[in-house]
Amino acid sequence: MLDRGPNPHDIHPNPELKQIRYIKNIVTNPRIIAGEYSYYDDTNGAPFEERVTHHYDFIGDRLIIGKFCAIASGVEFIMNGANHRMGSVTTYPFNIMGHGWEKATPQLSDLPYKGDTVIGNDVWIGQNVTILPGVTIGDGAIIAANATVTKDIPPYHIAGGNPARLLKQRFDDELINLLLELKWWDWSPEKISAHLDILCSSDLDKIRTLL
Repeated sequence: MLDRGPNPHDIHPNPELKQIRYIKNIVTNPRIIAGEYSYYDDTNGAPFEERVTHHYDFIGDRLIIGKFCAIASGVEFIMNGANHRMGSVTTYPFNIMGHGWEKATPQLSDLPYKGDTVIGNDVWIGQNVTILPGVTIGDGAIIAANATVTKDIPPYHIAGGNPARLLKQRFDDELINLLLELKWWDWSPEKISAHLDILCSSDLDKIRTLL
């Protein structure tokens, strides 16, 4: 039905845009958790898991993505399995080469561990962005194309560069606080459809009417 928007359980929300896929309905790895309506763009049709590298079961870290996120082509999430020992003389991973070198296998406690990678709701991640382990990107944030995100990004901020730095707030503090209170991404499809004009506006007075 038109007043409910696209079916959140479909793979392609729009059959005419086959490169757009809802993440939640495609991933099979239980340690990748995505909210409804969050999508990624991939003209080659590659599985979303290929975007998530060094993601090993024995480490146990998770990639958590909120609702209504837009993830462009070429984005890579690097997980904790990419980390090497940093406190020893060499960072070289002898153990994965085998042939007797596996005796140098490190304990997990010897490896840097940054925890889960968490992407909030309504986050837009531009093309070819790299996100390092353990980063949290707040609700409503925008990550500019080709950025490398090495640390947390606050809600409703724009970040870019390598390493990514904060460029500006999207809105003033009052509007940001209102939006974080509003949490429109948790509304029913019917309520979202009924208020699209306000959700696509930056008019503070209109947004106040939704609270």
